[in-house]
Amino acid sequence: MDTVTHALLGLATYGAVNKTKMAPPMKRSLLVAAVAGSQVPDLDVFIQMTETGRVMYQMWHRGITHSIFIAPLWACLIYAVCYLIWKRKDRIIFYLALVNVYLHIGLDSLNAWGTGILEPFSSMRATIGIIPIIDFIILGILLVGYILTRLSKSYPHHRVYRGVWCAIVLYVIIQGTQGYIIHQEAKAHYDEVALSASFVPLHFTVIGKIDHVVEISDRTVWQEKTVRETLYSSQDADLQLLFDQNPRAEVLKQWAPFVVIVDDGKHLGILDPRFYYSDQSFLYEYIDAPF
Repeated sequence: MDTVTHALLGLATYGAVNKTKMAPPMKRSLLVAAVAGSQVPDLDVFIQMTETGRVMYQMWHRGITHSIFIAPLWACLIYAVCYLIWKRKDRIIFYLALVNVYLHIGLDSLNAWGTGILEPFSSMRATIGIIPIIDFIILGILLVGYILTRLSKSYPHHRVYRGVWCAIVLYVIIQGTQGYIIHQEAKAHYDEVALSASFVPLHFTVIGKIDHVVEISDRTVWQEKTVRETLYSSQDADLQLLFDQNPRAEVLKQWAPFVVIVDDGKHLGILDPRFYYSDQSFLYEYIDAPF
């Protein structure tokens, strides 16, 4: 999920806390705990400052910093910083930071990019694909909640934001249920399946692979699939030269659920079909001929 939405969700958790009788230093501690917790797992973006980091970015981004086992350490760090600044010693500061770290990790695992929630004990990537990276429904719910707090000065704001969270949870459940149904139906037709939520609510992209054929289809629970693209993978191509000349390609092959191999005489490469739009993939690593 994008940085702005993570930050807004952090503010929404802060808004859901009843702060009526709290002193300003405590409120500031909670605000920092909520927002910092919503952002801190993405500190791994700094890995791109080195050449090795840029090569390994797909494997390392959303890796160990997004692990459910590391989350309590992030919360402890945030709690310590808040204590040093405002001298407030209250467990709610730690818990609010922890909730936001877990929210960040959980929401990231719900889109197609993938999150290493079990690192360092497992390299498995959670790529559920039931919400898009930028979710306009969640942003809309947050906006409605904010407007309601501006329109009503007397109604407790924390109750408004608790309602906001109920609406977000309900939306994710609806998306998840439909995504699960579509994924299960697709598994009956393909050897490998990946799911990616569309920016349009309740619409999904199904990426299915049988042998060397990959189909990219648009699907809803009330409509049959509409095949948008059919890609053919050159399964017999020797990829060692590609890996030697473009190390990112080997990382992509390890990271993606499955890839399409391109060997058309002009390029030798691999692409992730989950991010294939308008005749190209956002994740495509290749070398030019001659090979």
